[in-house]
Amino acid sequence: MAFELSISTTEVLREPHYRKGIAMPQPLPDRIQTLETRLPIWERFFTVAPLVLIGTKEFTGYDLAPKHMVTPLGWDNYFVFVCAARHRTYQNIAREHAFTVSYPRPTQLVLTSLAAAPRCGDDDKPSLLALPTFPARKIDGVFISDAYIFLECELDRILDGFGMNSLITGRIIAAYAHEDALRTSDRDDQDLLQAAPLLAYLAPGRTAQIRDTFSFPFPLDFSR
Repeated sequence: MAFELSISTTEVLREPHYRKGIAMPQPLPDRIQTLETRLPIWERFFTVAPLVLIGTKEFTGYDLAPKHMVTPLGWDNYFVFVCAARHRTYQNIAREHAFTVSYPRPTQLVLTSLAAAPRCGDDDKPSLLALPTFPARKIDGVFISDAYIFLECELDRILDGFGMNSLITGRIIAAYAHEDALRTSDRDDQDLLQAAPLLAYLAPGRTAQIRDTFSFPFPLDFSR
């Protein structure tokens, strides 16, 4: 039997704060279930995210770690991702004040998975030896070879306090892209994605290739 965390609308109406003069909520639409927020909700459904490799400088060598809670931070050249203080990625960035970002291709899924392998007793990650890399140019770091986007970031700030997690923000000081991933005025975007599909992470625990896409129907005269 599936483990069910949802509660009915009737149970919601019995919550004490609805008996203290606050207006009763309207019933939810048919087939919409309330999720119990005393537990994390994110494994109850799927969401789409990028999948990247964050590169950091260790005391000896380098580390690469897959992350999916990542995004550009606004329209300028800033990047942010979620990490936890107990992770080596967080500790390395707090010490070195820099990190790299590689966007792997769908054909590199196994290599990306190897970067998530646990450390051995001597605190090394031997699986990283199987990952082909090349050095960054402006910071002390590495990228995974054959990815399609590469970012070099200086640490902007770390924001702690999101439960056990933190936001690590970086200012992009150098960026590189494989020519088959670059948009150009003489090439249709759909043709580009057909030739060079994107790797997506469907949290929790699944991946997908993005090839078929559609233009977003922006309103006339829309501007950001």
